[in-house]
Amino acid sequence: MSELATADVKNGWMNRALNTIEVVGNKLPDPAVLFALLMVIVWGLSWLLSGVTFNELHPRTGESIQIINLLSGSALTQFSSNIVTTFVNFPPLGVVLVAMLGLGVAEYTGFINAGLRSILSVTPRMLLTPVLIAVGILSHVAVDAGYVLVIPLGAVIFYAAGRHPLAGIAAAFAGVSGGFSATFFVPSSLDPLLAGMTEVSAQILDPSVTVNSLNNYFFTTASTALIILIGWFLTDKVIEPRLKATKVDGDTSQMIKMDALTPQERKGLRAASFSMLLMMVLLVLSVLPENTPWAAAPADVAEGMNPLLVNAAPLMKSIVTLIFVFFLVPGIVYGYVSGSVQNHRDVIKGMSHAMSGMGYYIVMAFFCALFLYAFNQSNLGVLMAVKGANALKAMGLPLAMTLVGIVFLSGLVNLVVGSASAKWALIGAIMVPMLMELGISPDLTQAAYRVGDSSTNIITPLLPYFPLIVVFCQKYVKGSGIGTLVALMLPYSIVMLLLWTAFLLGFWAFDIPLGFGASYQYIPGG
Repeated sequence: MSELATADVKNGWMNRALNTIEVVGNKLPDPAVLFALLMVIVWGLSWLLSGVTFNELHPRTGESIQIINLLSGSALTQFSSNIVTTFVNFPPLGVVLVAMLGLGVAEYTGFINAGLRSILSVTPRMLLTPVLIAVGILSHVAVDAGYVLVIPLGAVIFYAAGRHPLAGIAAAFAGVSGGFSATFFVPSSLDPLLAGMTEVSAQILDPSVTVNSLNNYFFTTASTALIILIGWFLTDKVIEPRLKATKVDGDTSQMIKMDALTPQERKGLRAASFSMLLMMVLLVLSVLPENTPWAAAPADVAEGMNPLLVNAAPLMKSIVTLIFVFFLVPGIVYGYVSGSVQNHRDVIKGMSHAMSGMGYYIVMAFFCALFLYAFNQSNLGVLMAVKGANALKAMGLPLAMTLVGIVFLSGLVNLVVGSASAKWALIGAIMVPMLMELGISPDLTQAAYRVGDSSTNIITPLLPYFPLIVVFCQKYVKGSGIGTLVALMLPYSIVMLLLWTAFLLGFWAFDIPLGFGASYQYIPGG
């Protein structure tokens, strides 16, 4: 059990509640074992429910949902034959490992250490939190880069500034994942992805409906300020005071300290920064031409979207590669100029050092990938989503309460289905046409979904990157576990869920446009 749960901190009801959550959460099995047990439970439930007839219809096929028995001979042999591909193709695995190769070199040579010390020497301590959260929100443009880059750097920055590293992880996680549906002026790849699914769902009821890819742009951009303010207040006034009694018992020899830069370090930092700037200039020059190979093909670009920022764009697909290169090259330059690297063997040693720290994550990723595969194959997630949406429809609530219901239902479904696009594919096909019948536009339904989905991202262990964040915490506080992270993030989740929902209701009440081509009401044929 970590000292976070046992330390003599303030005796307020919130601290007692969070301490209880942490104690209970940390008594759960190791995350790898937990995912294995959950997989076994899914197998058992799939066998028990495989013979049950459900009236709910599958949103994709239109047929009655049938739970697949994962203990049948054919299912077991399929599972067995796909174990390797399921693990290797687990989306976060490659993203994390490739990015960490470059980041590992930059950390091993001292480039990240020197760069952060230089920045922190001129950055007011009180502004670290909002700036970190803002950077986390901005990282959405780079798909999942925030999980492998911003969150660990948040801990490093806070520790170097004399603040608790877990508070840095919490603030960064709140921006990257809790604020996943906020946009910092630049649309994220999630916008066209969700809008496309919304349009398909709306056309189930009305084939003439079209949905703009930026239909929530004004709302999600305005939400950035709300998320930053919430995260800033909670980090500084709730989370960090609670962490004061938590001892940092990790290997402090590897952690950044705020010593003044030596002349050799300054020289290396200047050279490394120049190399990074040069690469940025070359990248910008390569994307400027109209026929740049970084852009997506016209057929893959929705109306109103930049061909460089859609999912199909080679630039977006190369984000992880760019992270690798943009930290590898400056890291090497810094190492040679500052003297921390003598030859190429030191560079490889830096990569190996980074990979040696990822062993625990790889083990967790293996069992997490297998569990998610089994859960998706069983159709249990689909059944739970459809039953929830149907229950909401049966309540017949007023419009404002219906919107609140959508937000909370989306948040609950998020606890069992991690992917934002997968959830919307499951429940959007039910929610969108269902609420269109009540006069609610697809644009408003989508906005409500995004609020609920983002707010609970940070407390669901089924988020593919959740095990990685636990590993980041354990680097600084060895006793950290699932309960530690959930207890840290629960205040963010609750406050975001309540205030962000109120923010959406405010947009609706004052008829503030949600985005381009968006509306609040659905009028058939209108």
